[in-house]
Amino acid sequence: MALHLFERVAVEDEGDGDAVFCIHGLGGSGNTFTPLMPALGRHRVIRVDLPGSARSQRVEGTLSIDRFVDAVLSVATRLNIERAHFVGHSLGTIVCQHLAVAAPTLVRSLALFGPLMAPPDPARAALRARAAKARDEGVAGMQAIAQSLVAASLSSDSRTRLPLAVAFVRESLMRQDGDSYARTCEALADAQPAAVEEVTVPVLLVTGTDDGVAPPQAVRAMSERFYRSQSTRVVVLPNCGHWTPVERAEECQREMRDFLSAQR
Repeated sequence: MALHLFERVAVEDEGDGDAVFCIHGLGGSGNTFTPLMPALGRHRVIRVDLPGSARSQRVEGTLSIDRFVDAVLSVATRLNIERAHFVGHSLGTIVCQHLAVAAPTLVRSLALFGPLMAPPDPARAALRARAAKARDEGVAGMQAIAQSLVAASLSSDSRTRLPLAVAFVRESLMRQDGDSYARTCEALADAQPAAVEEVTVPVLLVTGTDDGVAPPQAVRAMSERFYRSQSTRVVVLPNCGHWTPVERAEECQREMRDFLSAQR
């Protein structure tokens, strides 16, 4: 595995074969996709810590979806990658959709876990309030946010049966820098939908029955917007919350493996 630092953006580059970019969500990192790695063994996997998150938290200035897109495009250019599959989680699914519209020759397929096109208005207000808490209260604020999100974003079944999933989500959130996390919250609060009607590549949408961010009915409605796609598949995992790859690793591996096999 190679670790690159491009203008304070951390990028892990591992394996050989067709390229796969992994784009994490709010409070996540490249490690969000570690549970999927067994399904990606025949690929070159590029895991980007988005500007403002995890090891890229020292990136300065205002963050936005456009800035995230530009960062990923810069990574692709620096690594001489001209065509790749894109895998996203949560906020990362929005980034992937915008990439597919902005750089259609780069994006070979989209596999989106906990997908959404943009936050609804009540969620935008909640994100701004969360940003203020993270910025004003620092470490204590991030711990409170982590506790709240574990309860809200993981399913009851996962919280009961999967203590490692709970620990992963807590650690992922509590390790974020307060101000950088706040700026990422604000970027998500300002996010607008991509023109996914222009997307023609195959699309996989995976959510859970208990995902309050990407509820099944919203994901099914979202799938109808990809009407020009070569294929669109919606998968709903039972008793699963918003951290799909972490909560249901084996099921997500299977879906990812089958999806990529169909693209050969």
